[in-house]
Amino acid sequence: MNSVIVKETFNASMEKVWEALTDPSKLKEWYFDIGEFRAEVGFEFTFMGQGTSGTPYKHLCQVTEVIPLKKLQYSWKYEGYPGNSLVTFELYEEDKQTHLTLTHLLLEPFPLDNPDLKFENFHEGWSQLIKQILRKFLTGEEV
Repeated sequence: MNSVIVKETFNASMEKVWEALTDPSKLKEWYFDIGEFRAEVGFEFTFMGQGTSGTPYKHLCQVTEVIPLKKLQYSWKYEGYPGNSLVTFELYEEDKQTHLTLTHLLLEPFPLDNPDLKFENFHEGWSQLIKQILRKFLTGEEV
């Protein structure tokens, strides 16, 4: 498996969903506290996350593509570990709902001997973030 795709539809405007993906104060509420963030190609940001064992990992990211209200893409690496991946959020609106497709594409493998960095873990993590946490943040709905 070299990619994870998670699709979800929200009863929210594209503007509201885009803001949730790009406004640092909103990101902090449902994603990670990344400090400063700008949806600009070349912008670099970091955030701390932890694996299933509780080990902290510093994520190193750089925005690679932005189409306002439609697409946000950034690289995703871990400080001190080999491997690289690409995270893409794509939005489109239909019938007053916003459809989001999240794709996490593995470009170079992360260490196979580290269970926290197994790429299969990303499906569960992204599914929970998008289908439960982001949904509740945007609409107040529980899944």
